[in-house]
Amino acid sequence: MKKLFYIFTFNCSLFLILMIGLQNSSNKKEVNMIVNKTINLPIGFIVGISFLSGSITGSLITTNFKSK
Repeated sequence: MKKLFYIFTFNCSLFLILMIGLQNSSNKKEVNMIVNKTINLPIGFIVGISFLSGSITGSLITTNFKSK
């Protein structure tokens, strides 16, 4: 439980830093999904969200949910 709280807190703080840092970003691109395209998003946001989702997924995969 303590590790899940740490993972959640760490990734939320990184997300807030990402949002603050992207306030004046002007380089924007569309993301091609399987069905359609997204709106124009800043490149830093796309890279940052990809990093955060990988961080969350990697942390949850290594978490042992069995109780002792």
